[in-house]
Amino acid sequence: MSASATLENIGAKPFTDDKKKAVTRLAFVLAAVGLALGAAAYGADHERFAWSYLVGFLWATTIPLGALFFVLIQHLTRASWSVAARRPMEWLASALPATALLFLPLVAFSHDLYHHWMSEEAHHDEMLKGKLGYLNPQFFYIRAGIYFVIWSLVATFFARTSRAQDTSGDVSLSRRMQKASAPSILLFGLSLTFAAFDWIMSLDPHWYSTIFGLYVFAGSAVSSLAALALITVRLRGAGVLGKASTIEHQHDIGKLMFGFTVFWAYIGFSQFILIWYANLPEETVYYRERWLHGWNAVSLTLFFGHFVVPFLGLMSRHAKRNAKVLSLFAVVILAMHYVDLYWMVMPNHAEHPDFSWVDLAGLLAPAGVVAVAAALAMSKSAAYPLKDPRLAESLHAENL
Repeated sequence: MSASATLENIGAKPFTDDKKKAVTRLAFVLAAVGLALGAAAYGADHERFAWSYLVGFLWATTIPLGALFFVLIQHLTRASWSVAARRPMEWLASALPATALLFLPLVAFSHDLYHHWMSEEAHHDEMLKGKLGYLNPQFFYIRAGIYFVIWSLVATFFARTSRAQDTSGDVSLSRRMQKASAPSILLFGLSLTFAAFDWIMSLDPHWYSTIFGLYVFAGSAVSSLAALALITVRLRGAGVLGKASTIEHQHDIGKLMFGFTVFWAYIGFSQFILIWYANLPEETVYYRERWLHGWNAVSLTLFFGHFVVPFLGLMSRHAKRNAKVLSLFAVVILAMHYVDLYWMVMPNHAEHPDFSWVDLAGLLAPAGVVAVAAALAMSKSAAYPLKDPRLAESLHAENL
């Protein structure tokens, strides 16, 4: 069956400009509220806002990064089931250039956040002296620029090429994206790993973990899948996907959410058990700080909320095929991803966990900007790749 013949019978409602404009307006409202709250929070407590903004920036950046990974891996493996699912992930990944702008406030906050190695303290600490070749402000900013260039170029290339195929139907564009996916995923893995080292692990430059980049990647992947689940359920409910995305595709997304929930827990446990077994003071201090002074409640919330609850809930076939249930667990995963980042960042600043409206402002400001960027990308394209050569095969996806 040809792709063109299949498209005639796909049964999708038009993804009208009015629908796109409604989503875009909502994103602009969220951004306006977030930026206003952010300005108020900065004026009220600029030091706390710097840390809150870092957590929010990481949440708003890691989700598009997980989406970019999804796009790359689907092209790399020549997957056919995910043709329609790729398009929302392209929208999310297209927000990565905007995250480069969101990084600029962190440049202003950097001497407060990374004071251990950006201040004179580093020149009087024997351990930090040995790391000054890597942990110095100039190289830190240069590396950040490299990360954003890589992510922006890769995300833009795949999104634009995919949209171009909607018009031309040129099969060679699929081959071009497939060839580009292998080197792109290598660059993606290296850049995300070092970004995790730079932006999170260096908050405490005495502590280190070689598995830390993989841990951050796991959180990025599962949270982006949760975002995909919410978008897919909404688009299917509006009827704009037709047969391009059925209950079978929703089931597949649920299975990936379940699988990466387990993967996140596996990587987190692997990091913990290796540090526990070695019992080195310079390593165990990380978990000690996240257990004392009330942080144990956050740690337990993370264990149950990010693993136990979604693991048990998504294990069922019926949960993956029920739009409301899947959406509920997707919201839980997205919330727990924020808690995870909060748990990684905030103990470096506050002795006790104390969530406040400043933290909410630090989240909504970058999240709103990313939402606008993703909505603008959505407004430029169809709801699914109209002329992807694997679309016909995707329509017959089935879970046994």
